[in-house]
Amino acid sequence: MSRHNRMITRRKFLKTAAAGMALGLVGSPSFSVAKEEYDLAVISGEPIAATRKALEALGGISRFVKKGQRVVLKPNMSFSRTPEFATTTHPLVVATVAQACIEAGAQQVLVLDHTLQRAELCLERTGIRDACKNIPGVHVLALQERKFFREIKIPQGKVLERVEVIKEVLDNSVLINIPIAKSHSATGVSIGMKGLMGLIWDRESFHSQYNINQAIADLATVIKPQLTILDATRVLTSGGPGGPGEVKKPNLIVAGIDPVAVDSYGVSVAPWYGQNFKGRQVEHLLVSHQRGLGKIDVEQLKIFKEKA
Repeated sequence: MSRHNRMITRRKFLKTAAAGMALGLVGSPSFSVAKEEYDLAVISGEPIAATRKALEALGGISRFVKKGQRVVLKPNMSFSRTPEFATTTHPLVVATVAQACIEAGAQQVLVLDHTLQRAELCLERTGIRDACKNIPGVHVLALQERKFFREIKIPQGKVLERVEVIKEVLDNSVLINIPIAKSHSATGVSIGMKGLMGLIWDRESFHSQYNINQAIADLATVIKPQLTILDATRVLTSGGPGGPGEVKKPNLIVAGIDPVAVDSYGVSVAPWYGQNFKGRQVEHLLVSHQRGLGKIDVEQLKIFKEKA
């Protein structure tokens, strides 16, 4: 495999020559074309305004959330750090999505994560619980007991045959993934697809028993968010996933239905470990793309790009 196409882990990030980013943006930045025809909405600005604009550009939250439905929001709340460390999703992004869901008529919005660090500290320090506390019908929970998970089979699994998933995700809820973009010692980057590991009981097995990149792709065949809203307001470009590390501030929200496309664009928003990369150089994204789970080439996407 050539150096240009080499897969990235943290070590390989540091060794690989920088690859140029060809970020050709296809699609006019106007609303003359139906909003839902865009693959991605990439909005720059402050968290609340940019998140609202991204939802609007994709056709509005009511395209995904209908009256009376239950919604699961999956931010990254795994680490007991405040937002400036860029290890967890910005609380205002989460609260803005939660509020939009309630306004669309959602019966209940559950903000869920299986945190790596102590649940109470994560809920407190990330600011997510506090940001959502005054929105009726919204509940922020860190689930750390096995009784909240249920085992399912993975018919298309290459390395995983079954996995235990948070029950609410499996019970006809609308799933909206709200990851943050950050570096990761095992996978190079952790964005939306890697972040779905926060919905399973035994995430350690992905690191110790399986090829983690294949396992992430396997998980993506059974956990399919209806929408991914990437918080790239801050990006942890080294020292991830728990930090501390170098934090860049692209001030972007990237939203789309295709989880591979959102993550691939997310790779382009900042240099990682001081170098630039494309989505194809992230192994779990390439594997997922090759298995038909989404588009990976940013220059072939229709992207609505605007300032909030």
